[in-house]
Amino acid sequence: MSADRPDLAPLIDHALLDPHHGSSAVRQCCEEARHFGFAGVCVASRWVASAREQLPLDGKGASPQLIAVVGFPFGAVPAAVKLAEAVAAAEAGADELDVVPDFGALADRQSTPIHDELAAICELGLPVKVILEVGRLDPDSLALLVEISIDAGARFLKSGSGFGPAVTVDHIEQLRQLARGRAAIKASGGIANLEQALALVEAGATRLGTSRGVALAQAMRG
Repeated sequence: MSADRPDLAPLIDHALLDPHHGSSAVRQCCEEARHFGFAGVCVASRWVASAREQLPLDGKGASPQLIAVVGFPFGAVPAAVKLAEAVAAAEAGADELDVVPDFGALADRQSTPIHDELAAICELGLPVKVILEVGRLDPDSLALLVEISIDAGARFLKSGSGFGPAVTVDHIEQLRQLARGRAAIKASGGIANLEQALALVEAGATRLGTSRGVALAQAMRG
């Protein structure tokens, strides 16, 4: 690894979000995260309890962190259902929550439902990343959602779910400018190679959500 570039492994949230994978894939994902020293393992709430068994607490908190997605991938469920999923994930052992907000309310310029939904989840006490789908929002909608998310207590702004356009350096620069240091930034969605990952970090990303974590780590060592 070159001395003039950052080690990506401690920034990677190793994602396993394909709904067609089962318990063996969850186990492998956790083993890979431990082996390479990734920041976290990101799974559907369905798999939190299983992943927790693979990532036992060590007295200082789990490393890698166990991350559950909530309302994934579209956020189009009632707020009570989303909160119940977040509670279930927390009770099963999640360390962090990546939450999809109510984009329908955003389209109608209804700030209060979005804020109240996110605030209720943030009040559970786990770090929350709000999935913004930067590549699909107009500038005004993005700016509004960023302000709502930060005001509700989100600690991270996440560029996308992976079900929309791939993340770009421009997306991360937009989030950095809008965040103004009030929240960290997670780049996610279509991170394909080492050069792209390094560019996203240089632009301001402090976490990288990707299912290609192993390939990136190996490329760093190559």
